Amino acid sequence: VQLQASGGGLVQAGGSLRLSCAASGRSFSSSTIGWFRQTPELAREFVALISRNGGATHYADSVKGRFTISRDNAQNAVYLQMNSLKPEDTAVYYCAASRFTGIAEKQYDYDYWGQGTQVTVSS
Repeated sequence: VQLQASGGGLVQAGGSLRLSCAASGRSFSSSTIGWFRQTPELAREFVALISRNGGATHYADSVKGRFTISRDNAQNAVYLQMNSLKPEDTAVYYCAASRFTGIAEKQYDYDYWGQGTQVTVSS
């Protein structure tokens, strides 16, 4: 699976952004897809994941209620709708694919990674 994240940008606090993760490869629809984020100061952290068929989602506590992950297997795409953004959401966001079917919050659960997209939230 090859992945490419896009949709990042600069937004004011309280604003919204929608990230997209475009995928190629036959195994996309059989993969759990996750979003992670990383800043220069912090290690890469889990943000959200969605199961193969989109029936199950899981979020980090820090984004729960503000971010929504979704997928369209027909379009080989996963989305991360980010609302009520805060300056602490500023990071490079990455999408990743995993063959693991459980709650995959660790980087080592993921087999394929895309290039990141920068999200900057100004106060």
